Amino acid sequence: MFDLGVTLDKLPLFLHGAWITFVVSLLGALLGIVVGVVLLLLRRQPLAPLRWFAAVYVSFVRGTPLLVQIFLVYYALPGLTGIDLPAFTAGVLALSLNSGAFVTEIVRGSLTAVPDGQFEAARALGLPRTVIWGRVIMPQVFRLSLPPLMNEFTMLVKASPLLSVITVVELTRTAQTVMNVTYRPIEAFATAAVIYFVMLFVISSLSRVVERRMAVQRA
Repeated sequence: MFDLGVTLDKLPLFLHGAWITFVVSLLGALLGIVVGVVLLLLRRQPLAPLRWFAAVYVSFVRGTPLLVQIFLVYYALPGLTGIDLPAFTAGVLALSLNSGAFVTEIVRGSLTAVPDGQFEAARALGLPRTVIWGRVIMPQVFRLSLPPLMNEFTMLVKASPLLSVITVVELTRTAQTVMNVTYRPIEAFATAAVIYFVMLFVISSLSRVVERRMAVQRA
């Protein structure tokens, strides 16, 4: 019989797991933006090897499962560098490296929407290249990229349960732990599903608000 009583006694554990899910996803998204911008700049460099590196990186990440990338970061990276990464750090790193490839395509698409006249006007004023990108171009690119970046964040939240395979105690891992204690898998995963839904509903609602405000500003 479906009985939430025992499972709800573990609600603080679920909320802590939800917090870990939010934190790893947010850190993965923020670092992913950094990785994505660096890759975008590499793809616009005159040196061909830098452009090739960025292109190969994006193709490799987008063409391989995230679970494999998590295993590579958690198990292979320490073997190559000699540095043992905690599961939480490895999880954030894997998410950010994965997200960076997708962010690159997002900001690259937004960059095409910035008129060429912006570059020409900035160059005509004699602005340095760093100022042109940092003060003129990238603020416009990020404003245009905000809705798809919010969507990328929701994708990271949905992908975060994969981190349970390297023992990151996020929401899904918490549900597994509660199930092992209460022997009530349906109630445990139903509770986790409801919390995931609430988190993603709030994020999606914020994304729609941002999109509406941006549409008003562009009108």
